[in-house]
Amino acid sequence: MQSEFKITPEVVEAMKASMIAYTPQAKALNMKVIDASAANAWLSVPYDEKLIGNVETGVIHGGVITTLLDHTCGMAVQLALTARMSIATLDLRIDYMKPATPGLALMSHAHCYKVTRNIAFVRGTAYHTDEADPIAACVGTFMLGANRTLPPSAMALSDIMPKSEG
Repeated sequence: MQSEFKITPEVVEAMKASMIAYTPQAKALNMKVIDASAANAWLSVPYDEKLIGNVETGVIHGGVITTLLDHTCGMAVQLALTARMSIATLDLRIDYMKPATPGLALMSHAHCYKVTRNIAFVRGTAYHTDEADPIAACVGTFMLGANRTLPPSAMALSDIMPKSEG
C-alpha cells in the first residue's frame, strides 16, 4: 500500500532547492520559489533587460511569463501528489490580460485543484504585486507518471517523498 505523502517544512525546502536548481531554463531566468504548500506554489522572475521582448517599451517577453506559469503549475502538481513521480505538461492555456510593467518582477501562483489516476488539473496567475490584478491567467493539465524513472535531478527529494507504485 502506498503511504500518504505529507507536505512538511522539509518537503517545501527540498522543493525550493531542487525544482529550480536542476532546470536550466528556470536557472537562466533566475526563477525563485517564493513559497509552497499542499497543491500550491508561488514563484517569481526578477525583471531583467535581457528578457525584454519589445525594446521600445521594455516589456518582458510573453515566453518568460509562459515559462514561469508552466513551472509554477508543475510545482503545484508535484505538491498535490501523494507520491513522487514524473509529470509532463499536456496542455497549458494562457490568457494574457495586460503587458507586464517594465522594471517590475513577475510573480505567479498556481493551485492544483484535481488529481486523477493519470491527469492533474491546475490553474494559475501571473502578476506583479496583486494576484487580483493579473498579467495572465492559465489553466493546465499534466500527465502523471509520464516517465516512471526520474532523472538524477529529482533524486534530491527521494529521501523525503515516497516513491509511486507501478
